Amino acid sequence: MEMEGRRVRRFGRGRTRSQARSLLPLRTAAITSTANLSNTISCWFCDYKISALNEPLFRFGRRHARSLRVWFSIGIGFSLTALLGVTVILLWELGRALHLFRQKTELGNLSTALLFGFSPSSVSGLSMSLADAGYLLISTLISVSVHELGHALAAACEGIRMEYISFFLAVLFPGALVAFNYELLQALPQFTALRVYCAGIWHNAVCCAGCGLVLFLLPLILFPFYIHSESPMVLDVSSTSPLSKYLSPGDLIMSLDGVHIHNAEEWMEMTALIDNVTRQITDHTEYVEGFGTVNGRKGYCVPDFMIEDGQKIQSVDNHSACSNDLTAFVTIPCLDMRVSDGGNSKNGHPKRRQSTHCMNAEDIVKLNKCGDGWATITNGSSCTCSLDESCLSPLQMSGLSWVEISYLGYFSPECLQLGRNSFLVSKTSDLIKSKCVGTFVFIGDVISMAHSVRLTAYQPRWAFHFGAYLPNVLERILMCTFHVSLTLALLNSLPVYFLDGESLLEVTLCHFTLLSSSKREKVLQVCLLGGTLISILVFVRIFYNLFYV
Repeated sequence: MEMEGRRVRRFGRGRTRSQARSLLPLRTAAITSTANLSNTISCWFCDYKISALNEPLFRFGRRHARSLRVWFSIGIGFSLTALLGVTVILLWELGRALHLFRQKTELGNLSTALLFGFSPSSVSGLSMSLADAGYLLISTLISVSVHELGHALAAACEGIRMEYISFFLAVLFPGALVAFNYELLQALPQFTALRVYCAGIWHNAVCCAGCGLVLFLLPLILFPFYIHSESPMVLDVSSTSPLSKYLSPGDLIMSLDGVHIHNAEEWMEMTALIDNVTRQITDHTEYVEGFGTVNGRKGYCVPDFMIEDGQKIQSVDNHSACSNDLTAFVTIPCLDMRVSDGGNSKNGHPKRRQSTHCMNAEDIVKLNKCGDGWATITNGSSCTCSLDESCLSPLQMSGLSWVEISYLGYFSPECLQLGRNSFLVSKTSDLIKSKCVGTFVFIGDVISMAHSVRLTAYQPRWAFHFGAYLPNVLERILMCTFHVSLTLALLNSLPVYFLDGESLLEVTLCHFTLLSSSKREKVLQVCLLGGTLISILVFVRIFYNLFYV
């Protein structure tokens, strides 16, 4: 993404300027002054050069030269360590590709994460939306600007002015570069030049640390305007989501199966737990002829008078069915011996005559729970129904989960009228007592259901729609910038042509005085050629495994 700037900066020792020209098809004249900058436009490359920041950056670098030298000297240690680390990773990946090492998925995923700043599982089946592309563009511009700013400041503190800053777009990849006076850069001492070459990698690493710190402190920073991790707020519901007829942007998810949810992470963890419980108890389900299966561990304590008023299952074409949007429930035996129903069965459990009823699910979900299929039981027992109640479990298809979802319609007209211009924390109890809170039942695949809703842990203290999206936008930009900056730092540490790793390796080899200049040049070329070929092989293999396996 920054190839031209790096070629202008390096190939310093013992080479002519013509050898350092970019391989990009540029048709710009040689730059003789900052007032005569020419921009480039072609079918696949365009750039825009500016020189307005030359003097401010140079004056800042000279004014704080002593502190900046210490700062960038620390970056040398980090950059050389990164060079050694990515070289080891490349050799490890080469060994795996040649089957020299035993295949270990965990180590392979770790090496991919180290090289690219993300794990394979995070991009498996990845589909990028227009918003994702926007976040990637912004984070890329931030990362490459931070990278080039490091080079510019490191050169300025050594008395080297930059010629210009260029922002470019090569095919679809944005980038930035800085150009220096080649002769002055070539004349620098080796350790001083190393500070300039390492500055970009070091600044990208610091950018990663800064993004992580801001993400950690973001709830505290936004505290005057937002409440964090009280209940997740719905930002978007997919039009194909089964929850689209119940939830709207701005609603708060209160609970799943009676368990209070605080943020999006708990939402995903809870749905995974519910799905796991459903799978584990599949073998304990009982088939009801003509309808489906009954989950014998997830039920409600239904009063007998409601059962007597309910409808019996109707048989239509040898299949059981409930009419008028009613749901089929079947009585299940309570395993709690404190519950009696006028006699015991032969196995010592309370005797319940199994029967199937059509009930209104909206009324049933308000009752106490029974059975041990719930993630939590609020009444303290797996099946504690009173003498005048029966434990009824919903009938459903095998493998499908029955999930209760409670939500708060915070941005509905009624709720806005109730709590307008007030702090959310002070009006939550009033909203819960009103009709703003609703509960519905979802039957199906809870994992796909959970992914069909986009949530945020932040709630605005005042009711305005744009404010609900601001923390999520900040989080996405910070997270994307973290990954892109990490990737840029590690890729530039590779011992390959046209990247910072080439200059690091060249200057490092200059310290091996036992080798003559010609031998150091040969070693450099062998290392760069080998590193470039291995990198291409490893990257092709990694991308193939990510997107085609």
